[in-house]
Amino acid sequence: MSKARLDGLQLLLLGSVFFVLAGIAMGHFSPFGLGDLKQVYYGARSLMEHHDPYLPGELLALYRTEGGAIPSDPGTARSVGLIVSLCTNLPTTLLLAAPFALLPWKVAVALWLTLIASAFLLASFLMWDVAGNGAPRFSAGLLFLLIANSELLLSTGNAAGLVIGLTVITVWCFLRERYVLAGVVCLAVGLAIKPHDAGPVWLYFLLAGGVLRKRALQSLALAAVLSVPAILWVSSVAPHWPQELRANLSTSMSPGGRDAPGPSSAGGRGIGMVIALQAIAAQFRDDPRFYNPVVYVLLGALLLIWSVKTLRSTFSPRSAWFALAAISALAMLPVYHRVYDARLLLLTIPACTILWTEGGPLRWWAMLLNLAGILVTGDMTWAIVFHSVGYTPVSLAVGMIPAPLVLLVLGIFYLCVFVRCGAPSGRCAGERRQEIERPVDPGPLVFSVLRIWRAA
Repeated sequence: MSKARLDGLQLLLLGSVFFVLAGIAMGHFSPFGLGDLKQVYYGARSLMEHHDPYLPGELLALYRTEGGAIPSDPGTARSVGLIVSLCTNLPTTLLLAAPFALLPWKVAVALWLTLIASAFLLASFLMWDVAGNGAPRFSAGLLFLLIANSELLLSTGNAAGLVIGLTVITVWCFLRERYVLAGVVCLAVGLAIKPHDAGPVWLYFLLAGGVLRKRALQSLALAAVLSVPAILWVSSVAPHWPQELRANLSTSMSPGGRDAPGPSSAGGRGIGMVIALQAIAAQFRDDPRFYNPVVYVLLGALLLIWSVKTLRSTFSPRSAWFALAAISALAMLPVYHRVYDARLLLLTIPACTILWTEGGPLRWWAMLLNLAGILVTGDMTWAIVFHSVGYTPVSLAVGMIPAPLVLLVLGIFYLCVFVRCGAPSGRCAGERRQEIERPVDPGPLVFSVLRIWRAA
C-alpha cells in the first residue's frame, strides 16, 4: 500500500471512530435521543400486540405502558411525544423492523445502531475505494469531514443511515460489476424503507438503460415482493392505515407541524433541520399552496434536464459519477428531507475527485462546493453554530437557509458538468480520462473494509 493510501485509510478510520463515539454520546445525553428508532420499534411492537401504530393515541399509550421515558420539562416532553406518537413510516419499514421489536429495547438499540454504522461506514470506504485510486488523501479528507459530521444517524437511530449506506453500496456493486445480487437486495431494501432516499439512485439506473435498467427493475420487483406481506400484516391490524398515514403526514408537514419546512415548524429547525428547498420559499410565505408549486417548477425543470440527459447518454463510469453527484444533491430539495438524508452526498466524492485530479478551474469549484455541501448539512457544524449563537427564533429561522441553497448550487454545478459529458468514448468534451475511471480488481472482497485495499 502506498504512503498516500495509508494516510487516507488512517484518516477514514479516525473519522469512523469519531462518528461512532460522538453519535452514541449524543444519543445518550440528548432528551430526543433515539427518537426515530423509538417510533419504528414501538410501531412494530404495536402491530404485534394488535394495536394500530398509525393512531397517535395508541402508539403513545403503548410507549408509556412499556416504560418509555418522557422528560419532565413540558416543552421537551411535547417534542418527544410528537416524535414517538406520530408514525409516518411505511408498512415495509415496520415489517423489516419487526425482528428488532421482538428483542428487549437495549438489545435492539445495540443491534440497530451496529447495522446503521456498518452500512454507512462500509459505503464510505467503498466510495474511497473508487475515488482514492486517483487522489487518496484528497478524497479521504472529504470523506473524513462527511463521516465526522453524521452523528445524527446514530443519535436518532434514523433508518436513513441504513438506507443511504445500502444505496451507496448498490452503486459500487453495479458500477464495479461486483456482487451484483447483493446490490439488487440492498437497493430493494432501501426502496422498501425510504423510497425518497433510494429512489433517485434507482431512477438513474432505470434511465441509464442496458443491464443497469434490468437491475433497477429487479430491485423494484423485490421491493414489491417485500411490500406484500407488510401490507397484509398492517391491514389485518389497522384496516384504515392508508388514510391514517396520510393524515399523519399532513399533520406533520402542515405549518407548525413536526416536519414542516417553514419558520413555524415545531421540529424542522435546529441541528436536524429540514433541508428541502421549501425551507427557503416558506420564509416569504409559510403556506404549502405557495412554496410547493414554486419549488416543484424550479426543481422540476432541473430534474427534467437531468433525466433527458441520462436517458440519451451513452453510459460510461465517468458520466455515471457526474450524474449520480448531481441527483444526490438535487434530490434532497423537492420533497421532505433532513440533514441526515444529505449523507447521500457520499456519491459526490468520486465526481469531485475526478475533477480535482484533472486540474483546471473546475477542480477548485468542485472542492469548494463539496466542502460547503458537507459542512452546511453537517450535524457537528450546526451543533457548534447553535451552541455559539443560541437557539433563538432568528438563528433557527436563518439556519434553515444555507443548506438548501448550497445543495441547489452544488446540484446545478454537477448537472452542468454532466451535461458536458456523454460522448461515445465516455469522455467529457476536451478532457482526458483519468485513472480513477479504470476498474480496479479489489481481490477477494466480501464487503470487508480492511481488505478493500489489498490490491492497491
